[in-house]
Parts: sequence; structure tokens; C-alpha cells
Amino acid sequence: MRYLVLSDIHSNLEALEACLRAAGERYDEAVCLGDLVGYGPDPNPVIDNLGALTSKIIRGNHDKACCGLTEAEDFNPIAKIATFWTRQDLTPKHTEYLRALPAGPVPVDGFQMVHGSVADEDEYIVGPGQALVALKALTTPITLFGHTHHQGAFMLSSAQGMRSAHGSSRKDGCILELPIEQDTRYLINPGSVGQPRDGDWRAAFAIFDAGGKKVEFYRTSYDLPRTQAKMKDAGLPEPLITRLEIGR
Repeated sequence: MRYLVLSDIHSNLEALEACLRAAGERYDEAVCLGDLVGYGPDPNPVIDNLGALTSKIIRGNHDKACCGLTEAEDFNPIAKIATFWTRQDLTPKHTEYLRALPAGPVPVDGFQMVHGSVADEDEYIVGPGQALVALKALTTPITLFGHTHHQGAFMLSSAQGMRSAHGSSRKDGCILELPIEQDTRYLINPGSVGQPRDGDWRAAFAIFDAGGKKVEFYRTSYDLPRTQAKMKDAGLPEPLITRLEIGR
């Protein structure tokens, strides 16, 4: 079974559509690690597209805030503005859809999905120190996580200790292929579809091949000017619009 792994779409319809085109027929089933909405201009169409694509979706912190389950107390002022805009733009049907999304961890076919971490769905696992603590606590060998908007993986084994893997390529397509080894624990982040923050503006996703025991990390260009124009028309904050260009 090959899984298309999506995360942190953040209401960016053009980026989501580009990822689906790039993935093509390379996968059997899709999963989503949360943050369908927030920041971007198309929350309702993004929810419709993902809901039609898969039922294996968990919530993220922006999903909770945008549907009113939380009050965005820890969001910065710009994120709060986007959250309140999204609340107004969401239809009642889409708000209820977000409210019904489950929290991670959710088990799927020998791996598990979380947004932040197994211990806390809002925790950021960015550096080796945080990753090591999380890896040591894992009881499932493979965990797919998002939230950081940084594409890559952390691994822990008794033979090799802790390692990390991050791809880099200017060409669209598969930028890194990571084998899944026995007796190793994995934290795998597909990166952000709609708002990457690892210095590469292109939409990110991954394909997890459970049968072939590997993960492929992808980047793909999308119609960034169209997304930015929609954001400007919606009156979303300028810093959110310009940051899409630099992937930060």
C-alpha cells in the first residue's frame, strides 16, 4: 500500500491541486496530518477537496482555532487575523466538519498519524533534541507528523543512534528517497502543502510505500501569483502573502 501524505495545507487550493497532479497515480490512499485551514484564501474548497479524497484526516491547531474549539490564545497577531477571517469565511457545514476531525494519534496500517507529536498535538518537533525525546517514547515504529512545515525525517536505532534526513533539489519531483529499515523508529514529516517554512516555497508532500518500505519526499511548483492575488482580494495580512514567496 502506498500512501499520499499531506499536511498543513492552510487553505491554499492551488498548492493542494498541484500536489495531487504531481502525485498522479503513485498512491493507493491519501492521509492528511491536519491544518487544512488557516492563513490562506480558500478554506471551504480545500476542505471539500480533502473530504472527497480521503477520510483519514486528523485535526491541527489551526483547524481547532478556525472552527472555534480554541480561541487562538497562543497565535501571533497576524495568525489571529487570518483565523478570524477564516471563521467568517467558513460555511456552517465546513465549520462542523472541522469540529468533527479527530485528534492524533490515529493508527493506520502499522503506522500512526499525529499533527504535532504523540504526547501533544500542538507540540513542535523541530530539532534533534526534541526529536530524540519523541523517538524514545514511541511504541509504534513509524509516526507521520506535521505542524513544523519542515520536510524531512528523524530516525533512531540502537545500531546507528539518532539521524536525520532532509532533501534538497531545485527540480520539481522526488527530492529524497528514504528506506525504512528494521529495528528503527521514524518520525516522518511530509512538509507543508500550503505554507512551507524550510526555505523552499514549493508545495511539499510525501509518499509512504508501506509495502516497499520507503518514503519519497516531493516538491512541486504551483500558481503562487494566483494564491497571492486571492489573499490580497480577501484582505489577508501582507506578511502572510509575501512569505509564501520565500518559504519562511
